[in-house]
Amino acid sequence: MTDATSTSTSAFIEAFFTLHHGLPRQAPGSDASTRHLLSLCGPLPKRPRVLDLGCGPGRSALLLAARAGADGAEVTAVDLHGPFLEELRAEARARGLADRVRTVRADMGALPDDEFPDGSFDLVWAEGSAYTIGFDTALARWRRLLAPGGTIVLTECEWTVAEPSPGARAFWDAQCPLRSTAGNLAAAQSAGYRVLGVHHLPDSDWAEYYGPLAERVRTGSGAGSPAMEAALAATREELDVRARHGHEYGYTGYVLRPVIAGNGGAWPARPETAADAAAVRAVNLAAFETPLEADLVDALRADDAWLPGLSYVAEGPDGSVVAHALLTACEVDGVRALALAPVAVDPALQRSGAGSAVVRALLSAAREQGESLVLVLGHPEYYPRFGFVPASRFGIRAPFEVPDEAMMALVLDGSVPVPAGTIGYPAPFGV
Repeated sequence: MTDATSTSTSAFIEAFFTLHHGLPRQAPGSDASTRHLLSLCGPLPKRPRVLDLGCGPGRSALLLAARAGADGAEVTAVDLHGPFLEELRAEARARGLADRVRTVRADMGALPDDEFPDGSFDLVWAEGSAYTIGFDTALARWRRLLAPGGTIVLTECEWTVAEPSPGARAFWDAQCPLRSTAGNLAAAQSAGYRVLGVHHLPDSDWAEYYGPLAERVRTGSGAGSPAMEAALAATREELDVRARHGHEYGYTGYVLRPVIAGNGGAWPARPETAADAAAVRAVNLAAFETPLEADLVDALRADDAWLPGLSYVAEGPDGSVVAHALLTACEVDGVRALALAPVAVDPALQRSGAGSAVVRALLSAAREQGESLVLVLGHPEYYPRFGFVPASRFGIRAPFEVPDEAMMALVLDGSVPVPAGTIGYPAPFGV
């Protein structure tokens, strides 16, 4: 890079930040989405240690300081841009939160070990910032910062259609190549994380960011320095792409927790392949007292109820199949639903997290494929951890006598009406 090019780049970056100073947000989001993502984290320590990376002017940091934990949180807010940190400190003082928010000017992609030691945070938070170092890099580098049982929350821009248009792809490929929700879920699971929750940010979260920014651009003369003119032009292009192609991409929040397996590693989960059939049968034979479940899987493979991509396995450190979970098509009085059955784990690895890993990955895949309702007949102390509730709440009942708390339902898409009535299982179930 020549000195002239370097100077031009620095001037553009400075103009970009000048354009954004004083705006309430530096990425799509809302206080409502921050609160919802926080709720998906589950119980936190009474006063958790929170690290907000790429905090910008600190909208999320301030909310977390006030609400994360019964007594609020101790928040360390990190950003490379000093003026944003100044804005955050001023607002923290105004809200009476100065003693809970510590600002650090640092590169979130290269946090020094001495100032950010391993295991020093209960919650790592990154709304709209992980893209600067990459989703996969963020998960790899930030994992060490988490205390046992700690959680990472980050939001990521991603495709919401199977085939993005050339115009949308041309813009984003030049910025930061996007993946789908399924791609990011697979990446998170492969990196050794359990997915506690996924939240697709509504269009109103984009308006909270783009509304004030568009007004700033509208009032900008564009007649200042070449750098400011370039910053205004780039922002106009971004706003125009959103107006024309906004239905093709969106932001999604991920709530992730490292999987600590009994062997000290993670349980990566993936769709089964034809080569896994024998191993899947072996796991089901080992997990159950009779071959009925193993035979059921084989029979469902040959049935119209079989759904490609919705039979998942979890792998051990040596790549062997250690757990299996299956979703197949069923009905509730003629309306499509999915049946979760069977779920099998190598008996030697039960209570290791392998079963939870494969079920969470499978349910995430079903959600990504547009499915709306999953039914399971199972242990009422196990399946609620995935969000299942008694199916009777929706007027759904089994075609046979079963304890009410054992027949459960999980709504994957709240925008789709939940059918009521009797479950119709595919023929291989024999009911």
